[in-house]
Amino acid sequence: MQAPAERPLSPHLQVHRMLITMVLSMMHRVSGLYLSLCSLLFVAWVAAIAAGPSAYEFAGRIFSGIALRLVLAAALAAFWYHLFAGIRHLAWDADLGFEGSAPKWSGVVVALLAAGAFAATVFLSPAGRWLLGAS
Repeated sequence: MQAPAERPLSPHLQVHRMLITMVLSMMHRVSGLYLSLCSLLFVAWVAAIAAGPSAYEFAGRIFSGIALRLVLAAALAAFWYHLFAGIRHLAWDADLGFEGSAPKWSGVVVALLAAGAFAATVFLSPAGRWLLGAS
C-alpha cells in the first residue's frame, strides 16, 4: 500500500495567485456578514423607539458617538459594495460577463460604483451629514 501524498487534497489559496475576482468575492461575503451583524444595531434602535422617549434619547446619545458613527459609516460602505457585487453575481447567474477580461473589469466597475454611491450618500444626504457630525 502506498503512503498518502504530502499535498493538499483540494486546491488551496497557497496554490493559486490572488486575483481581483477572488478578493472581490471574499469582500462580498465579508460585507454580507458585516451587514448581518450591524442589523443588530438596527434592532437595538427600534427597541429603543418602542421602549419610550427616555430609552430613545439614551440610544441617540450612544449612536451619536464617534465609534458608532464609524461603525455605521463602514456599514454604509458595506451596503453599497454588497448591493453592486450582488447585482454582478446575478449577472453571472444569468451566464453574463465571463468572457475574456470581463470578470476583472466588472469587479473594477463594482468597486467604483460602490465608492461613488458611498461618497454621494455621505456628501449629499442628511444621513451622510449626520455621519460627518454636521447634524
